Amino acid sequence: MKALLQLAGLPRSTFYYYLHQSQKPVRYQMVKEEIVAVFNKNKKRYGYRRITQELHNNGIYINHKTVQKLMKQLGLVCHVRERRKYNSYKGEIGEVAPNLLERHFKTNEPNRKWVTDVTEFKVNDQKLYLSPIIDLFNGEVVSYNLSRHPNFKQVTDMLEDAFQKLPDKVDDLILHSDQGWQYQMKPYQNLLRAKGITQSMSRKATCLDNAVAENFFGLLKTELFYLE
Repeated sequence: MKALLQLAGLPRSTFYYYLHQSQKPVRYQMVKEEIVAVFNKNKKRYGYRRITQELHNNGIYINHKTVQKLMKQLGLVCHVRERRKYNSYKGEIGEVAPNLLERHFKTNEPNRKWVTDVTEFKVNDQKLYLSPIIDLFNGEVVSYNLSRHPNFKQVTDMLEDAFQKLPDKVDDLILHSDQGWQYQMKPYQNLLRAKGITQSMSRKATCLDNAVAENFFGLLKTELFYLE
C-alpha cells in the first residue's frame, strides 16, 4: 500500500481520510436502519437516549450525539408525553415533615428509602388515581392502590399492604412524598411512627425533590396509556 501511494503521489493521510469518508455512508446506513427499526418497534416513543441504549443492547456501540444527529436527518421525533398532573397540595393543613431525602435517590439496601405519590389517569373518560410506594434500592413497586377517588383510604390501604412486607418494627426507613394533604394527616403520620418509619417531604412546589416518583408516572403513562 505504501508503494502504491508513493507511485500515485498521494499522501498516506489523504488516502485514509477519503477512505474513511467513503465508508461513513455505508456504516451509518446500517445504523439508520436499526434506529428506524427501534423507533417504530417502540411506537415512536423513544428519544435518542433510549434508542442509543437499545442499540448498545443490540451490540451497536455508537455515541448518543451521533444517534441524535441521525434521527434529525431521518426526521424521527418521539411523541411528547401527555402531562396530566394531579395536585394533592391543599396548603399546610397538618404537619409538614422536613426534606430528609434531599434528592439522594440511591441506597445500597432495600427498605431504606421509599418514595410515594398520587397521580391521575384518564381512561375511557373515567378518572383513576394511582398511589404506589417505590423502593429506591431497585425501583421495585413495593405496593400500590388504584382507586376512582383520591381519598385517604387509598393511601392507608397502600401503607397496610406495604407493611405486610416488613418486620413488626423497622429502623432507618424513610418514606418520602410531596406535601399532599394525605401525607399531612395525623392518622397517616401515626401509622408511620408506629411502624418505625421516618417521614420526609419535598419542599413546596418542588417536584424534583420527588423526581423518581414523577419519572415513574411519566413513563407509565407514556408506555401504557396515552400512546396506545
